[in-house]
Amino acid sequence: MSINTSDFKTGMTILYNNQIFTIVDFQHVKPGKGQAFVRTKLRNLRTGTTTEYSFNAGEKLEQAMIEKKKMQYLYGGSDYCFMDMETYEQVEIPSERLAWESKFLLEGMSIEIVFYGDEILGVNLPEKVSLKVTEASPAVAGNTATNALKEVIVETGLAVKVPMFIEQGDSIIVSTIDGKYNSRG
Repeated sequence: MSINTSDFKTGMTILYNNQIFTIVDFQHVKPGKGQAFVRTKLRNLRTGTTTEYSFNAGEKLEQAMIEKKKMQYLYGGSDYCFMDMETYEQVEIPSERLAWESKFLLEGMSIEIVFYGDEILGVNLPEKVSLKVTEASPAVAGNTATNALKEVIVETGLAVKVPMFIEQGDSIIVSTIDGKYNSRG
């Protein structure tokens, strides 16, 4: 489907230079002299990189039709395996493509997989996940003049800075955006 630059919306996906981009930000610019244009910030869905492009006002682009499917995470290794809960079809994604996301994946978790046709572009994690603390050093008395933090290891192997009162065996809520402690789970 063909779209005009005046139809741009944040989050829309487009095909440009044989790549699939999502529009992160855009701005219509009308300079005093010359032709109007649209300044955009685009994220490449294949590589994850963000770049800026300027398009002439009224330029036509192709909209990329992306499909998102809810799937259940089964197991990981050299590949991460996910299953469609309706058709029981399984897909595998190489571990190098999920380097960051793998730090938040738990068996049985429901995840959104992003497809363009048959090509898997990646996964959308929930904004926050609850993880169990597997390693925590005991709290040291004294150093509490400021917000004292200690590092713990959660069940996925991720190291997280948490307040001193968090102990081994506690569940904590962690942000999947930056990997930081949010609250007790």
